[in-house]
Amino acid sequence: MTEHTDRADRRTGRRRPGAQSTQEPIPDRSLSYRHLTNPFEPLKVFSDDEIASIHEAALLILENQGMRVLSERGRKTYAAGGAMVDEATFMTRIDRGLVAQALATAPRDITLHAKDPARHMPMSGKHVVFAPTSGPPNIMDLKRGRRAGTFEDFSNMMKLCQSFEVMHVLGGGVEPQDIPIHIRHLDTTRAMLMLTDKIPLVYARGTGQINDNFELIRIAYGLSKEEFEARPHTIAIINTNSPLQLDIPMAEGIIDFAAAGQPLIITPFTLAGAMAPVTIAGALTLAHAEALAGLVLAQIVRPGSPIVYGSFTSNVDMKSGSPAFGTPEYVKSSFGAGQLARHIGLPWRSSNATASNSPDAQSAYESQMSLWGALMGGCNFMLHAAGWLESGLTTSYEKFILDIEMLQMFAETFQPVLATPAELALDAIAEAGVSVSQALPAHFFGCAHTQARYRTAFYTPLVSDWRNFGAWTDAGSHTATERAHTIWQDTLAKYQAPERDPAIVEELDAFVAKRKAAGGAPPVS
Repeated sequence: MTEHTDRADRRTGRRRPGAQSTQEPIPDRSLSYRHLTNPFEPLKVFSDDEIASIHEAALLILENQGMRVLSERGRKTYAAGGAMVDEATFMTRIDRGLVAQALATAPRDITLHAKDPARHMPMSGKHVVFAPTSGPPNIMDLKRGRRAGTFEDFSNMMKLCQSFEVMHVLGGGVEPQDIPIHIRHLDTTRAMLMLTDKIPLVYARGTGQINDNFELIRIAYGLSKEEFEARPHTIAIINTNSPLQLDIPMAEGIIDFAAAGQPLIITPFTLAGAMAPVTIAGALTLAHAEALAGLVLAQIVRPGSPIVYGSFTSNVDMKSGSPAFGTPEYVKSSFGAGQLARHIGLPWRSSNATASNSPDAQSAYESQMSLWGALMGGCNFMLHAAGWLESGLTTSYEKFILDIEMLQMFAETFQPVLATPAELALDAIAEAGVSVSQALPAHFFGCAHTQARYRTAFYTPLVSDWRNFGAWTDAGSHTATERAHTIWQDTLAKYQAPERDPAIVEELDAFVAKRKAAGGAPPVS
């Protein structure tokens, strides 16, 4: 029995085989992480007037400069909706009236629907949803180092997501480089649906792949096309190409997802000083304009299509040009993006990011800064919440576990704090006072109040080791990263797949085999 397994058993209330106890099992407090609300008021970096000025500046950009839209289908859709399109330059200018109309039809409340209603995820207001790192081509762990991601690694990431309640929605985890891109989506989406009972996030890489993914989800959930399109069941990220460009797969992804009534997180990736102005206000203005342009396209296709306002604004290292994350500028940009999202009334997506190349102290403090910026800024959806390294080029098994620890600690911070008469503990204070009157060292360990609550009073860490130096040394002097290595391996060893209807599995497999035989669906570029 490993030390971490014993800790996890105490955290979840599982009794070790052969252990004797006269007490009731400890409730699994991680169930309270399944649906999170942030009780704190969001922090601000701009005044309300300044936010209004940024919004006005973004409208001027769209009216006077516009977006360069590379997709002919996208340009035709914009033109049909009333935008001014220059076919010679692909520039698409969007009147503020179109923006206002789009904001009027975009829903304020969005709930993602799983097959199991207990897994439905609201992500508006004060609700908070976490999704893992998505998209890195590389994977890393302490034993094997950094290498190209495989389908086995992707599947492992899905199993880890399933194993922790604080992970709510799925993501790409890592790109399996051992599967050709034209059929990769078939295997990865099937794996999400078979290895977990959580909501899949899929990519917008062309209409063919999108339709395949939608069909796989419909089969797994037992839905008709009409039932699927009636409410959100999956979600995708749309990244603009800053400055002011919307490429073919992203434009067509907006059109296809909006037509199917599935949510889009429209996220400009703006690095101040590189593809955006060097000032935070300037970078946010550019990002805001690009997000509004994507919103307009979606609402032209289907008024009322659900849209999440995405932000991913940070700065660069001006010595090397490399992206920097978890910086003070990243935090302040997050606060500002949250304010802009609330100004236009949309849910807001942020991220947990670091530029560190290994799961070390830098990765932890940069991630902690990113988390504070996002969560104290009021984000509703956090992508890359666990596992991100190397500015998004690598997913780390150990970093995933370290991030889960931080997410769980935030989840505990969000839990309500009571001040009832029982919580005020006057009886315990009086009981401990007896020791003071007898000139003995006073403590509360033996008080009835403590004895009744000690097993559930505090958060039990997943990774942290709180023993003194001697006990820690005797146990092997393992660092947090080394402990995380053991934890992810033990978690995979204990993983159990959700039960699945054999008929649905057969139908999924038949669809995947048919689409592969037909050549799959090459991504659009």
